[in-house]
Order: sequence, then C-alpha cells, then structure tokens
Amino acid sequence: MVDISEYNVGVILSIEESTKKGGKVLKICSVDIGSENPITVVTSAPNVRDGSRVVVAPSGSTIINDEGEEMKVEKTSVGGVMSHGMLCDSKMLGWSGGAAGVAVQVPDNFPLGAAPPSSKPRPKEEESSVSTAPVQDGLFQPKLSKEERKKLAAEKRAAKKAAKAA
Repeated sequence: MVDISEYNVGVILSIEESTKKGGKVLKICSVDIGSENPITVVTSAPNVRDGSRVVVAPSGSTIINDEGEEMKVEKTSVGGVMSHGMLCDSKMLGWSGGAAGVAVQVPDNFPLGAAPPSSKPRPKEEESSVSTAPVQDGLFQPKLSKEERKKLAAEKRAAKKAAKAA
C-alpha cells in the first residue's frame, strides 16, 4: 500500500499548453505545493484549470501504476519539458469514484503542502441540508389538465399584455 502522506496538496498557478503527444494535448502546469518554489508538472488531465487545488505526487514519492505495481516518481522529460511530479487521480489515492486520468480536486480548506485526505472529501451534512436556492418546479410535478394549461396560457398572455401596456 502506498503512503499518500508523501503527496502534497497544491494549487495550479499557471498552465501552458504544449504540442500534442499521441493525440493528447499536454499541459505544462506551475504548481505551488507549499515549498519555496513552485514545481513544474506536465499532465494530460483534461480538468486542470488555473487556481485548481489538486493533489501532487512530487518526485521521490511512490505511486501505484495501472498494473497495480509500486513505482517511484522521478524527474523526467515529458514532451520535451522537465516534469517534477505528477497530478494524482482518485485511483492513485485509493479513493472510490472518480475517473482514471482525471486530476482530483480538493476543497480550498486544505492547506498547501498538506497531505491529501484519506478519502474523497464530501460536502458536510449541515451544508447539504440547508438549501439556499429557491425552490423551482421540477420534473416530477403532476401534469396539468387541458383546462389548467389553457387557463395558465391565458394568464401568461394577460400578464404579457399588461406589461406591454405599462
């Protein structure tokens, strides 16, 4: 089992797109992982954006590859650019859910340089139970009868006519 405490939470400072390699666009990311200087990570993850808070496996840490074997992350040239680590997907962290090759995003309350959480962060119970959005008619409303639809249409026409006259 890989020790995910070797990984760091980081924020993407800038992204530069590179030439395609095997049909994939490579993104050269400058990532602040809480050290004195940001590191460069080259990725093909489609969901990285400026300001994204991600989990980084810096060079020297150990990851699990697609075959399930442990592998040491090393500084290496990817697409002609030196990469000093890699962005983690949920499978690398042992989290349930999430797609392979998609960089995990963590909430802003995780400090830079900190170890990632041991499980996928979920919204808190209190926050999810309190709804700030107004209630809207949904898909599961009972269907209106023909008379009710006619009455509603007449009311809308009258309201539109009144708004035009005003």
